[in-house]
Amino acid sequence: MQRMNGKCSQNYTPQVPHKYPTSTPQVKDKLHTSNPFILELIKIIGDKNLSVREMLSVIGLKERKNFLDLYLNPAINEGYVCLLYPNSPRHPRQKYLLTVKGLAVYDECNKLE
Repeated sequence: MQRMNGKCSQNYTPQVPHKYPTSTPQVKDKLHTSNPFILELIKIIGDKNLSVREMLSVIGLKERKNFLDLYLNPAINEGYVCLLYPNSPRHPRQKYLLTVKGLAVYDECNKLE
């Protein structure tokens, strides 16, 4: 290392990231959820279209707010469940069904059983 005009100079060449990396990071498993409430809801809905009232009776809950907070809204937010009438969420005949992602998890759960 030499000092020139108060600055250090080295024979240093900065490492520039390669334009085309030789390896890529591993893709996360997008068909898995660690939330047991979502898994239970996926198993209940299956290949059917169910209303909130029907799902509540199958699960055995009475409180609609808890069901929405713990089960349905997280499943919708993570993309496992969708609405039958997505443009009108308060439709009188609103039902819920599994998305392609939810059906993949449902099929995986059935293989394990």
